[in-house]
Amino acid sequence: MTKTITGFSKLSKEEKIDWLVNTFFTDAQSAKNTLNQYTNSDKKLQELHDDFIENTISNYYLPYGVAPNFVINGKEYAVPMVTEESSVVAAASLVAKFWSTRGGFKAEVLSTKKIGQVHFMFDGDFDELQDYFDTNKNRLFEVTEAITKNMRKRGGGILDIELRNKTSELKNYYQLHVTFDTQDSMGANFINSCLEAIANEFKNDSIQVVMSILSNYVPECIVRAEVSCKVEELYHENPELYAQKFEQAVQIANVEPHRAVTHNKGIMNGIDAVVIATGNDFRAVESGAHAYASRSGTYRSLTNCEIKNGIFKFWIEISLALGTVGGLTALHPLAKLSLQLLQNPSAKELMKIVAVAGLAQNFAALRALTTTGIQHGHMKMHLSNIIKQLGASESETTNLLNHFADKQVSHSAVVEAYNNLKQ
Repeated sequence: MTKTITGFSKLSKEEKIDWLVNTFFTDAQSAKNTLNQYTNSDKKLQELHDDFIENTISNYYLPYGVAPNFVINGKEYAVPMVTEESSVVAAASLVAKFWSTRGGFKAEVLSTKKIGQVHFMFDGDFDELQDYFDTNKNRLFEVTEAITKNMRKRGGGILDIELRNKTSELKNYYQLHVTFDTQDSMGANFINSCLEAIANEFKNDSIQVVMSILSNYVPECIVRAEVSCKVEELYHENPELYAQKFEQAVQIANVEPHRAVTHNKGIMNGIDAVVIATGNDFRAVESGAHAYASRSGTYRSLTNCEIKNGIFKFWIEISLALGTVGGLTALHPLAKLSLQLLQNPSAKELMKIVAVAGLAQNFAALRALTTTGIQHGHMKMHLSNIIKQLGASESETTNLLNHFADKQVSHSAVVEAYNNLKQ
């Protein structure tokens, strides 16, 4: 039987499900039951979710957790986190509590410029192109006035338009490099609409526009977060050695890309979890953050550490383009709830909270790596997942949790202990 279909998008949801389960599954009813199990019983809410994307057949749930006790610039927060990875929320919570008694986190937004580009080809004299741009630059602002009117009322809009010569990198390639301030919105649709209006006005018989699109690399949309304390307050056992190893771990991530990738992945565990919870685009944040980590030409750590005059300081500087209005933040009920939980932050405040979540996650990982090892805590958290996979009863679960209270956890060890229990 063929597995291709014409007109799939025109089928009803029930028809889509029937075709899928009958075509790709040996147990069609079981597959159908699973899909239906994750369909929301609230019809209106399910219709809202159905409209987010195309060809919706069910929902895919991720756990929604909260990390309390964050103190940022003297203000207390409980931070919502959406993630499937064990120990992320627990680690963030523990680190938040740790630093809440040591002055909390300090955070500041350094800049908020966002970027869009009109990419075009021009096979002619550059001086003529420059004259054409200079003559028409004001007009490029004018053609976007209807789009930027409301944004300008809020203090944002187009900041500047530059002509950039990129022919040394690609023959005949130029761009209009446009900078924006989008205030509390992430601004993707706003930026792209402005760019298309600019491109339509700028193009002529000699200028071939290839595309107009925002950039998710925002090296001038930067937030910094940090923590600091006396070295002796850092750890209960030989704090000087611990601080030294911690600093060395960060230094290694700054010179060794293989380590830096995993180091920064841990940072993104915290960042992505808050970004998803607040309805922002975690793919855009991820790509922008990793590009920023490579800005020197070598992929490096997003965090830094310094020990000076007996003071330990740990900080992150990262590019983040976030919004608190528009898009999914205005549509998804849990995204709206998350922003309410965070006391309705502005985009700048959300940047600070998200950066702090990344810093906290990295601190937790480095503390584990330089002391007990990363697997000690992670596998303890993973233990309950393994037990669930085995289908253990309530009493068996209690026995296994007690058994591994003082033992190293591994998948094979849990399976062996479970089999012994059954016997």
